Amino acid sequence: MHHAVFRILYHVFDPTFIFDSYSCRLKKGTHKAVNRLQQFAKKVGKNNATDCFILKCDIKKFFDSIDQDILISLIEKQVRDKDAVWLIKKIVKSFSILPHKGLPLGNITSQLFANIYLNELDQFIKHKLKIRCYIRYCDDFVILSDNKEYLENLIYTINSFLKDRLKLSLHSDKIKIRKYHQGIDFLGYVSFPHYRILRIKTKKRMFRKIEQRIEELKQGKISRASFDQTIHSYFGVLKHCNSYKLQQKLESKVYQNTTR
Repeated sequence: MHHAVFRILYHVFDPTFIFDSYSCRLKKGTHKAVNRLQQFAKKVGKNNATDCFILKCDIKKFFDSIDQDILISLIEKQVRDKDAVWLIKKIVKSFSILPHKGLPLGNITSQLFANIYLNELDQFIKHKLKIRCYIRYCDDFVILSDNKEYLENLIYTINSFLKDRLKLSLHSDKIKIRKYHQGIDFLGYVSFPHYRILRIKTKKRMFRKIEQRIEELKQGKISRASFDQTIHSYFGVLKHCNSYKLQQKLESKVYQNTTR
């Protein structure tokens, strides 16, 4: 049922989203978002000739804090069928952290509802604040500028909008402004002007998962095909960054532990 609702609502709402929203959308995703970050940084920094500052923000307890009534009101602006609205309300109201608050993580409808909710922020930033270099992936977003003070002033403006319009707030501990050449940690990668590396936490998590899968393979809990699928997915992650030594380490670990 969730997939059926998603398929119908996706085609209703996706055309209303901005180009630079990348979560749970066809032909988007994390790699496209990180590539877009590098494109914007190159433009703002005039091919790395001048400073490019990047404001990185995270919304505090996003899924738990979504106001269900606000979400439903946003959906009702586009969906007029009473039966469809009734079903959507049932889905939204079937879960709550606090009264009338929250969406469950993992549901495919929750991902779309999150985009519908934060499209209000996207439209505010793009059309009210007239910011061109803005990228959002779920509740993480970045804004690029050659003016650090301008970015600092945006923090209050954006936080005020989130509180007044969506009953959300920025995570104060995760608001950062860095120069591009210092490295920008975004969506699992750390991007620099001329290269990109895997985030340390992502790398550690990847090797923990591989060790777990090796043990499962040795114990016969998973098939070789399932194991190979996991390994190939990690090589897919690594191909999007500078990772020659990391790929060698991964190959070595797999070979040493899975060959007789």
